[in-house]
Amino acid sequence: MSRTWIVIPLFNEAPVIGSVIKDLLPEFPHIVCVDDGSTDTSAQAARSAGAVVVQHPVNLGQGAALQTGFEYVLQDPEMSCVVTFDADGQHRVSDAAAMVARIRGGEADVVLGSRFLDSRTRLGPVKRLVLRTAAVQSRWSTGMPLTDAHNGLRAFNGHVVSNIHLTQNRMAHASELVQILAALKPRWTEHPVEIIYTEYSKSKGQSLLNSVNILADLLFR
Repeated sequence: MSRTWIVIPLFNEAPVIGSVIKDLLPEFPHIVCVDDGSTDTSAQAARSAGAVVVQHPVNLGQGAALQTGFEYVLQDPEMSCVVTFDADGQHRVSDAAAMVARIRGGEADVVLGSRFLDSRTRLGPVKRLVLRTAAVQSRWSTGMPLTDAHNGLRAFNGHVVSNIHLTQNRMAHASELVQILAALKPRWTEHPVEIIYTEYSKSKGQSLLNSVNILADLLFR
């Protein structure tokens, strides 16, 4: 027996998290949301939609939420694959399913999403420049020739997950995760995925905020 778990870091996404979970459930019935100290009804909405919810009493950051999610799913002896998935509706379930299929088919131990392997994702020039720069920096520091080093859609087999121990709680966790993978040397590949910048995410300033955070990580880490 084996099963795939979806791990979703969750912080103040009450308007959309229910629909994100409902879209996932037909393909992925095992979902854990790590509510990272939300001040709205995110945890209740996620639980009502059908996800397991683990809660941080205070906001620690996305890296901490991912690590908590990994530790939760490692308690399941039938877990064979883990997918990290954003809470704001920017990822496609079909992309996640295709990535898991590549792991189950024995092609790779790790499949990392990349928005630069096809033309579906529409990016502004600043966001594109920041992400390209981050990928180059990651390649220099780790030797992994990634095209998209800060994509939240990722799939890992269970063995790799058991060896991930994130200590960077906030945006720097993405760079730390690549460094961990470079040290582990699993069989890895990238997979073309679409990032959907919705009106909801734009209204929160998500794209610009992430660009600023990635730049800060690159400059000051």
